[in-house]
Amino acid sequence: MYFGQFVTGRRIRRRTPVRLKQIKNVANELSYWTNSTVNLDGFLEQAHFQGVDLILIDRVPMVMKIEIRGKWSWYPTIRGIKKWGVERFWVAVDDGAIPFLKNGADCMGAGIHIADPEIDLGDFVWIRDQETGDPIATGIALSDGEEMMNMTNGKAIQTIHWIGDDLWSIEL
Repeated sequence: MYFGQFVTGRRIRRRTPVRLKQIKNVANELSYWTNSTVNLDGFLEQAHFQGVDLILIDRVPMVMKIEIRGKWSWYPTIRGIKKWGVERFWVAVDDGAIPFLKNGADCMGAGIHIADPEIDLGDFVWIRDQETGDPIATGIALSDGEEMMNMTNGKAIQTIHWIGDDLWSIEL
């Protein structure tokens, strides 16, 4: 599952306003993952896009529900990562990897220079530019953080959401 650029007529469906108390569990899951308190203040909506449930804050997709290790959980989109300043479960890539990641390619181990040692096989991770620290993509780790830093070939992360994909480009 990923948010490619193959669907015409991209639309968010089933948009429904929700109250914070209705999605308190989402804030709790995000707070655990980010290791800090996540603020979900603003106009909240729950929606559906290309088979994925979303939480929109002020009409911006900030949280997505995806399946990892057979369990459905809530994770931040790239915009959510930027807003909440997430500093866990990241890998930093060099300039050579960035154009490929922005086209939806999986992240190869050779392009990773630094990785959070907390990362385990199968974790949700985000990929950032090693120079600026800006998020580029999110994905699922295909190896642990220590192993990623030592890889010279092969895939390290299966990319699921990136800058420029349908979820990033959606206009509401």
